[in-house]
Amino acid sequence: MEFTLEATSKNARACTIKTAHSTIKTPVFMPVGTVGSVKALDMEDVLELLGAEIILANTYHMYLRPGDETVAKMGKLHGFTTFPKSFLTDSGGFQAFSLSDISKASQNGIEFRSHIDGSKHFFTPKKVIDIQHNLGSDIMMILDDLVALPATQERIALSIERTTAWAKESIEYFRAKQKEGVGVEQNIFAIIQGGTDRAFRTKSATELCDLDFDGFAIGGLSVGEANQDMYDTVEHTVQYMPKDKPRYLMGVGTPEDLIENIERGIDMFDCVMPTRNARNGTLFTPFGRLNIKGATYKEDNTPVDSECECLTCKRYSRAYLNHLFRAREITYFRLATIHNLHYYLNLMREAREAILADRFAEFKAEFYSKRG
Repeated sequence: MEFTLEATSKNARACTIKTAHSTIKTPVFMPVGTVGSVKALDMEDVLELLGAEIILANTYHMYLRPGDETVAKMGKLHGFTTFPKSFLTDSGGFQAFSLSDISKASQNGIEFRSHIDGSKHFFTPKKVIDIQHNLGSDIMMILDDLVALPATQERIALSIERTTAWAKESIEYFRAKQKEGVGVEQNIFAIIQGGTDRAFRTKSATELCDLDFDGFAIGGLSVGEANQDMYDTVEHTVQYMPKDKPRYLMGVGTPEDLIENIERGIDMFDCVMPTRNARNGTLFTPFGRLNIKGATYKEDNTPVDSECECLTCKRYSRAYLNHLFRAREITYFRLATIHNLHYYLNLMREAREAILADRFAEFKAEFYSKRG
């Protein structure tokens, strides 16, 4: 990986990340392709219509189905999915924690039951790296001990202890495998934990950032805490993260969340919100959210957003999308998803331009003024 910090506008950053498969301009939003597919889209949509340079796939889901060994035989993620750009794969720890009927973290890893067939599995720091070697992602995330909030001080302290121990085991194993010729074009990120407690976040960040990772993520946020608590936690944590490596905020979030955290120095984001909201009838625009289900749009011949350059807005009316949604027509899911992801990716491009021009504060003010 090559990382270049090109410009700052106060704490907001414009960077370039070069992997073996693509050049990623930050700030960047990564569309979520959980099972190797961005829901409702094919890879031509992702590549040609959206211009995405990186998408996220899920280690837990790909491990259970079709199996990471199958993906490896089929040309790893890039060959299997035909997406030639970069992939980031998360560790699967969050899904093991949240989807399993029986999930139990211990000193050595996480035991869980498959949400598909109830079979028992055990993720260790080394095992999730082996899985991600088979997947062939450009950026892999280590196994961390995630804690649901609110949690006791004792449980958060244990989470940090385990996460640091697993991080040390992970980076030693990953670098050793690279010396053997395995994963030489892959990169590895650690995940900072600690809830919304500043002392815990400081401890986790300083311990992990002393290790030889290619980038660092902030995890364990956007899990029910107040937005301002999330923003304050990010603002506190980034000061302990290296300036010369990527900073990734996992699982966040709304357009407002992205703008607020770009301002605080975050480079990379992912979230299911644009795709999930699209399927549920909510479309994102510069002037706020639009509920296409509403009867007011039944005879509205205007596009979702008259200034949007996506396929959906250039070709189709609100009335048509309203009809497709009410008819539960499959075409609706594709058109709505294209629009929402275009909005998110374009918002990142505009934020980057503002940073390069050192006018991010003005850009943020304009962003909120359009929302009234």
